Amino acid sequence: MLGQLVTSFISTAAFAILFNVPRSTIIQCGFIGMVGWMMYVSSQLIPIDPILATLIASFLVTVISQFFARIYKTPVIVFSVAGIIPLVPGGLAYDAMKNAVLNHYDVAVQLAAKAFMLSGAIAIGLVFSEVLNQLFRRRAK
Repeated sequence: MLGQLVTSFISTAAFAILFNVPRSTIIQCGFIGMVGWMMYVSSQLIPIDPILATLIASFLVTVISQFFARIYKTPVIVFSVAGIIPLVPGGLAYDAMKNAVLNHYDVAVQLAAKAFMLSGAIAIGLVFSEVLNQLFRRRAK
């Protein structure tokens, strides 16, 4: 578990550098990615369906990103895009494409469908968190 946390922190921080985030926010971006991955892995231990675990983790990433955006007076996108990187199902999409090229269409379709559902869970988690944030802001006013 510790190795996964360190790896997710480093990979998120590295992607933050690639995305040209301000230098002062690289550590925070790595932390957000690490917390999102920790939530995903913890949800898998319960066990929860990977799609629901991804939804929960992406929701948490966006909530923390909104919190950090207020603290550091930086746009939310700086934290949320970098923080969501560990949850992206790139390996699954690669396996789906590899199986399609090898003419194993039955496996390719299953893997592609799962990759699409995981990607959709990420998008829904991001949007749902933003909608709740807007509702709470309006209610506070």
